[in-house]
Amino acid sequence: MTERLYYYSDDLQGEAQVLACTPVEDGGYAVELSATLFHPQGGGQQADTGALGAIPVLRVAQQGDKVLHFTAEPVSAGPVSQQVDGERRRLHARWHSAGHLIGWVGENHGWQPVKAHHWPGEGRITFAPGAAPQTLEQGALQSELQRLIAANLPRRQLDVDGVRQVGFGDLPVYGCGGTHVAALSELGAVTITAVKMKKGQLIVQYEMG
Repeated sequence: MTERLYYYSDDLQGEAQVLACTPVEDGGYAVELSATLFHPQGGGQQADTGALGAIPVLRVAQQGDKVLHFTAEPVSAGPVSQQVDGERRRLHARWHSAGHLIGWVGENHGWQPVKAHHWPGEGRITFAPGAAPQTLEQGALQSELQRLIAANLPRRQLDVDGVRQVGFGDLPVYGCGGTHVAALSELGAVTITAVKMKKGQLIVQYEMG
C-alpha cells in the first residue's frame, strides 16, 4: 500500500523509498513508492506531474491500493526525493474545490451530484433530481458561488473510519481523494458558463478565471 501524503499535506517536496521500478509494455517504467505526494488521476481530477530525483514523472495512476509513478527512465531502489509541479497542483486544486462548491449549492436546492469532471477547460457537475428539486438558474448559482468565495471559508479535512472527508467552513464534508485549496479565496473567479437539462439530469458547466 502506498501512503498518500497528499491527503493531509500540501507539501510539494519530500522523501520516500522506492519499493519497485518495473518496465511497462509501452515503454518506460512504473515506480512504486512507500509514500507519495503525487495525486494520481482519478475522482474527476488529472494527475500531478513533477520529478523523482532528476527523473521527470510523466503521469501518475492508481492500481489497487498502490500509486504508480510513470517515468521514461528507471529510478533506483532506495531513498528518493519527490518534487511536485506546484503550478499544476494549484490549478487542479482550484478546479476541484470549485466543483465541490457547485455540488453543494446544487444539493442545497434539492439536486444530488452523481458525476463530476474537474479538468481545466472541461469543468462540469452532473446532478440527478432529489426528492424536491428546485429550479436552479445560472445567475442565482453564480451569486451563491461569489458569496461563498468572498466568505473565504477554510478547508476542513477529517478522517472518518479511514475515509478522508473534505469540506469548507461549516459546509458539509464529502468523501474525496482529491486535492483542494486551503481557503476559498484561493479560487479566484469561478464562472458558471451553462446550466442545462439532459435526459432528466441537471448539468452545470463552469470555468476558472
